[in-house]
Amino acid sequence: MPLIAIKREIIHVRPVRFHVENGDIGYIRVTSFNEQTDVGLNNAMKNLKQQANNKLIGVILDLRNNPGGLLDQAVAVSDAFLEKGEIVSTRGKRAEEAQRYNARPGDIASGLPVAVLINGGSASASEIVAGALQDHRRATVIGTRSFGKGSVQTIIPLGSGNGALRLTTARYFTPSGRSIQAKGISPDIEVLQDVPEELKARTDTRGEASLRGHLKSEGDEQTGSQSYIPPDPNDDKALHTALDLIRDILKNSAYPPNPKTAVPN
Repeated sequence: MPLIAIKREIIHVRPVRFHVENGDIGYIRVTSFNEQTDVGLNNAMKNLKQQANNKLIGVILDLRNNPGGLLDQAVAVSDAFLEKGEIVSTRGKRAEEAQRYNARPGDIASGLPVAVLINGGSASASEIVAGALQDHRRATVIGTRSFGKGSVQTIIPLGSGNGALRLTTARYFTPSGRSIQAKGISPDIEVLQDVPEELKARTDTRGEASLRGHLKSEGDEQTGSQSYIPPDPNDDKALHTALDLIRDILKNSAYPPNPKTAVPN
């Protein structure tokens, strides 16, 4: 057999992509929450403002089919759009172990209206961001209900050479006190995509609540949600709903988001 030379290479995953829609709407897609997400988000917003000559009229934050990632990055992305208030809290069996993460002053979008896109594939860190911006009425959430991955795992080392044990130790809660676990985030405006017949059986995500052995929710659980994104942006109903809302072509009581109606926390 012939020898094949293989060269090791470091693959850099780009978690943030962006472009300007029709000259005045910033579109930012976050595909994962890794160590570079907050840096990528700030760079995206800076470039979008420059490309639009500081004439942006709104921002779309696309979190669809984003499986999540690092908690600190979810907090940083939420904080980027919030001036104050709680972002997320974790609560376990003992009250004294509860943790709260709060926003600091500074809004990279300078108060522009924000639309967040989610679907059945948006999980974990994505749900933290969507829930925080929704509760603070900083963004209007559009799409379908998210996955419902709202549990916190703790890694416990078992000593040298003995591996580690991963335990579920707490749940994530949005600023208003909603549990994400096995419920997900429900959009302010539900938008279902048109799915080709041959794909209909494969485009619904079962959700956290349908997984065997999942951590039970407090209250009613929700399972299953559409996760299809059309390959052609022209067929993307959720995207065009956001664009039409920002352009004032479409009217809805949930848009623009009004921070004065935010749920106190």
